[in-house]
Parts: sequence; C-alpha cells; structure tokens
Amino acid sequence: MGQAIQLIGKKVTKSIEAEVGKSILDLAIKHDVDWGFSCTRGTCARCRCSIETGTEFLEPPTDAERNRLDDEEIEEGYRLGCQAIIREVGAITAKNKTYF
Repeated sequence: MGQAIQLIGKKVTKSIEAEVGKSILDLAIKHDVDWGFSCTRGTCARCRCSIETGTEFLEPPTDAERNRLDDEEIEEGYRLGCQAIIREVGAITAKNKTYF
C-alpha cells in the first residue's frame, strides 16, 4: 500500500492511492473528483492546481507548463494537473485552482 494523494476539487475531496506515471488530472478523472479541465494537453491551463505538499514526488515542470504559467506561479507551487506527473510514491496534496 503506497502513500495517499489528496485531491481537492471544487466540491469533492478524496484521498487516493498514488500511481507512478499518472498525472494529477488522470487521477482526478479516474476517481471522480470535480477537476476543471478542457484539453488534457497543457494548452488551456484550466486544470491549474496548487501542489500544497509533495512537490518532490512529481516530475519537474514541463515546457507546456512554463509556456502557460508565470515563473512566480511555478515557484509558488502551481502546476497544470495534466502535466504534473507522479515520479514516485509519496504524500501529495493538490488543490484545483482554475483562473475562472
């Protein structure tokens, strides 16, 4: 049994099992967490989220994220849910924070 990931959507919050290689958005969709998104490719930025804990368990920000998020946002822990891939099992808390 691995570490739990807490996904905080608009109205739904769930603690789920970490899955290496999956994105935060993949897991939100799989577990019916109400996560805003449109494209799943890193172009719309609707899946923007705040990684409150566990950044070290995610792959580094992608070029798509660097194109959509300001440097300050990335430094503050914001990621695109579709691009934030779980690198290793660990306790992660992600909160969906769309722009609109």
